Amino acid sequence: MDTAELVETWRRIIVGEHKSWVLFAHGTVVICMEPEEDLAAQATAILREYGPVRAGTPAGDFGVIVLQDAPGWVVYGHHDDVLTYVAPEEMGAEEPEEISVGLYGRAKRDQDGRELKIVHIEDRRPA
Repeated sequence: MDTAELVETWRRIIVGEHKSWVLFAHGTVVICMEPEEDLAAQATAILREYGPVRAGTPAGDFGVIVLQDAPGWVVYGHHDDVLTYVAPEEMGAEEPEEISVGLYGRAKRDQDGRELKIVHIEDRRPA
């Protein structure tokens, strides 16, 4: 899935006209619920802390949401505003188990949390 497709998918997933968010290279989004002046710096700081997986800590926990408005799943972790999209084609299996989706999404979040490469900023702050 290319960046443009990811952006359009996240636009369908994130509800709320004033929710700004930052998309990272592997599909992880940080929603800036209390946006600061520099959204990129804010999101990077959050993902640097809450993205990398640390086994045996809350950073290793995850949950899976089956999407209604887009194909695929969102995997969440120990920060409410850090979410990772998993597309059906990434999973290969016709009906993957939730644990497989969760582990895959968690691995993508970990990669984004270590690389910290921003590919899109959706600035929806009121003018």
